[in-house]
Amino acid sequence: MIKYPKPLKTGDQIAVTAPSSGVEESLHILLSKAKGNVEEKGFSVIEGDTIWTEYKAKSSSKEKRTKDFISFLKDDSISAIIPPWGGQLSMEMLPLIDWNLLKELPPKWILGYSDISTLSFVYTTITGNASAHGTNFVELSAPKWDAVTSKWTDVLGCSENEEIVQYSSDYYQSSWEKTFKNPGTGFYFDKKTEWKSLSKNKEVAFSGRLLGGVVNTLQILIGTPFDKVDEFISKYTKEEGVVWYLETVGMTAAEIYRALWQMKFNGWFKNTNGILLGRASGYAPTKDFTLEDALIEVFGDEIPVIYDVDIGHMPPQNILVNGAVGQINYS
Repeated sequence: MIKYPKPLKTGDQIAVTAPSSGVEESLHILLSKAKGNVEEKGFSVIEGDTIWTEYKAKSSSKEKRTKDFISFLKDDSISAIIPPWGGQLSMEMLPLIDWNLLKELPPKWILGYSDISTLSFVYTTITGNASAHGTNFVELSAPKWDAVTSKWTDVLGCSENEEIVQYSSDYYQSSWEKTFKNPGTGFYFDKKTEWKSLSKNKEVAFSGRLLGGVVNTLQILIGTPFDKVDEFISKYTKEEGVVWYLETVGMTAAEIYRALWQMKFNGWFKNTNGILLGRASGYAPTKDFTLEDALIEVFGDEIPVIYDVDIGHMPPQNILVNGAVGQINYS
């Protein structure tokens, strides 16, 4: 059975730590504003030692990041861990974590995306504890949370066997330029959202246990001791099957194809009922080979694919729980 953390409720304490990148001094305002906003919603925020610095593309040494992260997982007063944002090198922590210890500890919410999904993905597939893919902490610095992002409190506040409904956005943010020029002012939604079906069917429906993250970093897990996807699928998805949700950053069509091809032939898409692919940030076709070509080559007509979904680096994004059963209805 998937183990779910206790539902997040008003008054609970949320920890902010940086398993990947920290926040450089010029953007510390994002941490301060996000803290204020989250506390206004009735939560308590505790800040870890790693969030204020950034050096050599990471917040601090892998040892310090691991110590900070584990201390919050072990702390019974902490209900959720929300990193400031992603980065590049969270995988350095994986060999330093005592995964047998984590299996024994009560499950705790981890929420984030980008490189944070490397950590939460392994956390779920090794321990069987649910984790969440969605907004990072600094994105909560917006003066007003949009309808899609604000669902994070509802999703993390959900009880086991309780249902929650989320919808696609109306508009999304195609560039971070204005956001970083005006820190703490929120997203700048400038493009109309349109989810797409690879099969061109007007209506598509599928369900299964959600599992996924950012392709760029999940791909590097293959062949390592931290690739427990086969065991997770066999143990937890026999009845419901799997719904994979994936996002990419700065990958060409050929690079996306190679990554998905590797996942496929490593057995990751076994027992899969459907694929959700987020808007491909920084994407470019490879000559006349497109994203759609890549998806057709990997999934064909066998597995339904919905793409340009509210997942990943062009916000807003739905809050998806690794291990929970998701029902997807597209029209």
